[in-house]
Amino acid sequence: MKNYFNHNGKLFEVLHPSLSVSNHSYRYGDGLFETMKMVNGKINLLKFHFERLFYSMQVPGFRVPVLFSEKKITDEIYQLAEKNNCTQLARIRLTVSRGEGGLNDCDDKLQYTIECIPADENVNRLNENGFIIDIYPDAVKSCDKFSNLKSTSYLHYVMAARFAKENKLNDALVMNQHGRICEASIANIFWIKDKVVYTPALSEGCVAGVMRKYLLNKLPEAGYRITEQQCAADDLENAEEAFLTNAVYGIRWVKQFREKEYPYSLIQKIYDSFIKQLSK
Repeated sequence: MKNYFNHNGKLFEVLHPSLSVSNHSYRYGDGLFETMKMVNGKINLLKFHFERLFYSMQVPGFRVPVLFSEKKITDEIYQLAEKNNCTQLARIRLTVSRGEGGLNDCDDKLQYTIECIPADENVNRLNENGFIIDIYPDAVKSCDKFSNLKSTSYLHYVMAARFAKENKLNDALVMNQHGRICEASIANIFWIKDKVVYTPALSEGCVAGVMRKYLLNKLPEAGYRITEQQCAADDLENAEEAFLTNAVYGIRWVKQFREKEYPYSLIQKIYDSFIKQLSK
């Protein structure tokens, strides 16, 4: 069966060339993206995704046309999901680029691409085989006004993911400029100690994850204590449980960090209370 994508409002077959070599996202990493999950014809946490996207486009000064609206793009996502026959369970990527041209002569005409592919059923379950993770040692992430954005400038994450694969890990943690842990290659990190749920603060340079935001809103409503703070390796080695979050799989239980092994009793309760409902 043919698969399609949407580029600037038009549908093309996946193998059809669409980007110009002068596209700023392709040429300079001058773009942003959202990764979303559709379940039973509904996009999870849609409001959070578009809040982040429109805020993120303001930070580097993208010129956003009036016609580029949440409704227009949402309608096009649903149309693409129907076309690709994956409305029941899909992984969606929406990428925006500043435009085309060189560093000093970009046309500033926003471009966007929507991809929509079937997702594996495993994204709707808590992983029974816990993740094994460690720290990627060869790059650090700066803590600046752009560090919380989900940018297409992705080299340090790519290298962290390759490091994880080469070392038979499920993911690798990324350090910030201060030598502290800020996130994983495709996820935010949380840890639990004395019934308090911790996660690195946005000031530590992590991406402002949509699932992170969802849990930070929901957990206190259910009586959980939440703390956003710095994260050193010692914090994970002394934690009682640890987990990763992103918009597609929700929560992934971390079984081991270095020599430290974790159970998942409280993680299971959090998953059952807040993530399962997103898979219905």
